[in-house]
Amino acid sequence: MYDIAKIRLDFPALDREVNGRPLVYLDNTATSQTPRCVVDAVTAGYYHTKANVHRGVHTLSVEATELLEATRRSVKDFINAPSAEEIIFTRGTTEALNLVASSFGGMVLGEGDELILTEMEHHSNIVPWQLLQQRKGFIIKVVPVTSDGSLDLDALRRLISPRTRLISVCHASNVLGTVNPIAEITALAHSHGIPVVVDGAQAVPHLTIDVQALGADFYAFSAHKMYGPTGVGVLYGRRDLLEKMPPYQGGGEMIESVSWAKTTFAALPYKFEAGTPDFVGIAAFARAIDYMRSLGIENIAAHEHELLYYTTARMMEIPGMRIFGTAPGKCAIISFLVGHIHHYDMGMLLDQLGVAVRTGHHCAQPLMHALGVEGVVRASFAAYNTIDECDRFLAALHRVIPMLE
Repeated sequence: MYDIAKIRLDFPALDREVNGRPLVYLDNTATSQTPRCVVDAVTAGYYHTKANVHRGVHTLSVEATELLEATRRSVKDFINAPSAEEIIFTRGTTEALNLVASSFGGMVLGEGDELILTEMEHHSNIVPWQLLQQRKGFIIKVVPVTSDGSLDLDALRRLISPRTRLISVCHASNVLGTVNPIAEITALAHSHGIPVVVDGAQAVPHLTIDVQALGADFYAFSAHKMYGPTGVGVLYGRRDLLEKMPPYQGGGEMIESVSWAKTTFAALPYKFEAGTPDFVGIAAFARAIDYMRSLGIENIAAHEHELLYYTTARMMEIPGMRIFGTAPGKCAIISFLVGHIHHYDMGMLLDQLGVAVRTGHHCAQPLMHALGVEGVVRASFAAYNTIDECDRFLAALHRVIPMLE
């Protein structure tokens, strides 16, 4: 059984009050709360095994190194990557996508070539490519979304041309909640010899991920959205592609040998891990993965969808309610506006009632332009949210809407 009362005991942050009211935390798409086991692992790392990794023969260094490499193996198993050497640790999804754009994109994209993105991308999967575009002169094409927030796959097929060199797409939208058919997209792309980069930041907390079944050539995600520590991310990349790519950053750890005449680089995955990593956070990330496994990804998803359907149905009863993103099978995200009420005003008043939601453009301004809005209010659910919290959120809406109309 999914024991929500027991689960909530693992998250001390949920016990606090905000503005004199019990916290209802519905900003999980931005970052999830952290269970005790992960915080305990961070504490243990700083108190007992804080020594630099891969560089020492003394006991603390060896122990810290093994904890980091154990996490790499855990991540490999969690996403069913073929090998641990294909798991690169980064500071988050953003750095992982920058790494791919700078290194792989710099290899395959040149003047007159084409890159395909989608209208629902986070800025992290737009801006790095635009920076590269300024240097390389390639063309960016954009796949539109349909009225329910689905990706227009017919438009994607039409956009592919002999000059298309790369497709980069989110697995799940951080605004619409839409889950894109990645396996179908990669099969289409690969039939044209085109590699695919996947921003998995919003999918990994909610879906069982198998990068081999998906056919992803690159897959990026962050620990802090999966009940893990901040500042830790992952890039999975196919070995044959990673081996061809130049390093993203230079410095310690990523070298084989250095001389004034020539530098040679370390083997995978270390070629892409310059400098001292957040080895304490990386070690603690393994505990977050263990925690998700203990609950069961399918159980988490089923619980979140119960909250999503319950809350959506009652929100639609509110006059003037507009919900953005209604694609079948969406993640537990509700982005909305009510009448002409400004999203910021709504968020501020909900906070006064102890309800934490996100407001604004959600680092997805091109999508906002496509939707014809400046920003939206976003409520998003996680493993620890409850029906009672949904009811308190709905009650707060009914209280603040008349105040703002």
